[in-house]
Amino acid sequence: MGIFTRRNQNVDVQDGAAVATLEVDPALAALTGDYVIDPAHSSIGFTVRHAMVTNVRGAFTEHEGTLHLDGADPARSTATIEVKIASIDTGIADRDAHLRSGDFFDAEAFPLMTFRSTTAATLGGDTYRITGDLTIKDVTRPLSIDLEFNGSATDPYGNERVGFEGSAEILRSDWGLTWNAALEAGGVMVSDKVKLTFDISAIKQA
Repeated sequence: MGIFTRRNQNVDVQDGAAVATLEVDPALAALTGDYVIDPAHSSIGFTVRHAMVTNVRGAFTEHEGTLHLDGADPARSTATIEVKIASIDTGIADRDAHLRSGDFFDAEAFPLMTFRSTTAATLGGDTYRITGDLTIKDVTRPLSIDLEFNGSATDPYGNERVGFEGSAEILRSDWGLTWNAALEAGGVMVSDKVKLTFDISAIKQA
């Protein structure tokens, strides 16, 4: 069931001609409102190829953000996310320290990675695309994220929640993350392509 797209079709008669109109499903329109991302039940992760043969996975454990959902007009929906670069975690302390260093993110000089949406659209079914500006190390470039709506529910504490999950692929060099090392057999230590993953739980605000 699409959060924004499931609607009931009625037929009006104007000047003797039948004209189809769309009526928003009340259950979906009820999701319209402002939401705050719950970091304790959300994750922002990444996957990158290492040494041309395997994948390294990691996550940013500290982040916050807001959503505005418009059940009647998805184009009016918005999202903002701020991620603390120093919270990067790949499970290996030395590797994490290298990623925080000037070779990669330079977390001391550029402590935040941000995403601010500019447009939103439905792709059919439960899938949506949010496009916006991703800023890393003071470099801002457009990014589109495809998200699947996982549903809504009221938790045991009375919080109204919505869930989304999705992904996007970027070339890290587009944001100035260019460090690498050549391999003896050819190729490089770290791939340019990075897959970003999002699993978001957000709580509706009064």
